[in-house]
Amino acid sequence: MNHSILRSLACCALLGIAGAGAVQAQTPGAAALPDFTGIVQKNAPAVVHVEARYNGERQGDSRSAGGQMMPGQGMPDDPQAEILRRFFGMPMMPSPQEQKRTSLGSGFIISSDGYILTNNHVVDHADKVTVRLQDRRTLTAKVIGTDPTYDIALLKVDAGGNLPAVSIGDSRSLKPGQWVLAIGSPFGFDYTVTQGIVSAVGRNLGQRDQPYTSFIQTDVPINRGNSGGPLFDLQGRVVGINSQIYSNTGDYLGVSFSIPIDVAMNAVQQLKSKGYVSRGMLGVTMQPVDDDIVKAFHLENGAGAAVVDVSPDSGAAKAGIQPGDIILAYNGQPLQQAADLPPLVGMTKPGSKVPVEILRNGKKQTLDVTIGEASRDKSAVDNQGAMPSSSRSGSAALGLTVQSIDSDTRKQLGLKPGQGVVIGDITGPVAAQAGLRAGDVITMVNQQKIGSVAEFEAATKGVKAGSTVLLLVRRGDQSSFVGLTVPDDK
Repeated sequence: MNHSILRSLACCALLGIAGAGAVQAQTPGAAALPDFTGIVQKNAPAVVHVEARYNGERQGDSRSAGGQMMPGQGMPDDPQAEILRRFFGMPMMPSPQEQKRTSLGSGFIISSDGYILTNNHVVDHADKVTVRLQDRRTLTAKVIGTDPTYDIALLKVDAGGNLPAVSIGDSRSLKPGQWVLAIGSPFGFDYTVTQGIVSAVGRNLGQRDQPYTSFIQTDVPINRGNSGGPLFDLQGRVVGINSQIYSNTGDYLGVSFSIPIDVAMNAVQQLKSKGYVSRGMLGVTMQPVDDDIVKAFHLENGAGAAVVDVSPDSGAAKAGIQPGDIILAYNGQPLQQAADLPPLVGMTKPGSKVPVEILRNGKKQTLDVTIGEASRDKSAVDNQGAMPSSSRSGSAALGLTVQSIDSDTRKQLGLKPGQGVVIGDITGPVAAQAGLRAGDVITMVNQQKIGSVAEFEAATKGVKAGSTVLLLVRRGDQSSFVGLTVPDDK
């Protein structure tokens, strides 16, 4: 950046502070703005700089491929939708090669024995993760476990104990208008402090890959590199993990989102105890209560969730929930919109019995539902290690490598015998820009079924510049067609 511009900005900032002081001096009795210095001095030593390294090019995480996140897990979706950008932070003026091999972010120490919390997308499929402390020590971190659905990663460093740790707050008590501040490494500038207020709570972004998260919305300035860093309240307690911004430029525009700390700590306890995160499952397919439903059912408003299908043998089915019911409240919490339901169900321990209030034929009733367990996130990394493979091949033109799937893994993924190959690495921009990522399963290439590495090689052999290859890609329980267009060198 031009140094004269930096100087101009510095001068403007000084003038602004002087002006603010003059205004305060002229208005005796006015409430003083909060002083954050005590919070920063106490907590900054527990904030860390996270660096993830990749032997090949950086993985094409669907939520952060090229620094971008589009609705629908990076798969083709509404082209008019605003771009949600993850802070896949990069060092200042990195070389093109370093950008492909390095991811920078933030994190914070949650216990003195070296457990660190950050975002999954900061360290996703990294070959090596290191953290740098405020005293400039650099330590190798082990990834204890990750949960892509909540975008949480739990790291562990061995520093002999007695590390500084943050205090954990209660994100459920947050209210719009409260002061909050962030500490992190935007653009590689370590221990940068920014402040703002809570703009909204319980914000659901309507994303298929994070339906279980009700975000904290703030106006705290955060940018690439802040991802995974802590959000503090005025008591100096962590209430959230800075995770996303909403922008059509890739830069901060005044709207930021943080994962509530109660959601994150619930995931931490599960990652520690069993290596993965369990989520509750109600067993219904729902949709918003739109104007047509309001009119047809003679409702007062569009609050709640309309049930369109009920899974056989699910807790909802056994409790008597039926298509056409309107779910008004879950476990005593009213639903303002359909998107409010998944986060509540996800945080429920499987096996719990929960009261669900419904509206059926104009009459309210409450049913007790035994909550099941949602399917485990197939892309989660836990203590059991990576997915086994027997052979491997790649396509330089498409920018990815694939691996065969053994029979046990195929059963876990719900695939039929001889169905699919799994993406091992994202090695080039074509696959990365399409939102593909390691762990995705390719079941068809140009309408040809694929069940082995050899079949994938045959189907992609001789791909020419300018041509488009259509893949049928499965992620979790959903499949989508993804077109990869090979750049024309002309």
